[in-house]
Amino acid sequence: MPESRRPIELNLAERLRAALSSPAARPPLEGDLPELRAQASVPAAVLIAVTDQAEPGVILAVRREHMRTHAGQIAFPGGRIDPGEDPIAAALREAHEELLLEPTSVEIVGTIEAYRTVTGYVVTPVLGVIPTDPPLTPHEREIADWFEAPLEHLLDLANHRRQTALFGGQERHYYEIVWNGRRIWGATAAMIVNLSRRLQWS
Repeated sequence: MPESRRPIELNLAERLRAALSSPAARPPLEGDLPELRAQASVPAAVLIAVTDQAEPGVILAVRREHMRTHAGQIAFPGGRIDPGEDPIAAALREAHEELLLEPTSVEIVGTIEAYRTVTGYVVTPVLGVIPTDPPLTPHEREIADWFEAPLEHLLDLANHRRQTALFGGQERHYYEIVWNGRRIWGATAAMIVNLSRRLQWS
């Protein structure tokens, strides 16, 4: 095929950006509980860091058991947005504080719809691409461990398990994603579901 007629190969960040620009397959999940999510008002951001390789992965952190909120849970690096910050700046700062991920190593792809949590946060997920095998160091007081889960597994609808539990005397529903014995649930799983609906990745 003549050089001029060969299809242009997009890099991972460009592929993600193109997918993110398309309409969502389904409406996003808005928050944990209808009666509580309306009260969420504290802006926060998380970084969905995707490793740049043939089979991309996503960086997830395991919170320490003594943490006041989300103790022992699996989450994206992130936290409250400080005055003067936007979601991207906050997500990059938090990822550096929690995992020593260098902000300059992240190529920002974009953001997806904010998710409201029962703890009062309005969380904006920031999607970014990072080099493969990042040299990460967990924050000794906040993060017990980190791992990389395959992007394809996380986005596969077949792995999005809708579960039921009693909360406040009422039956509640939430999503759970299991990979390699790791249980991802709650707000983190919901944001992955939203990302899957936006990207329609294959």
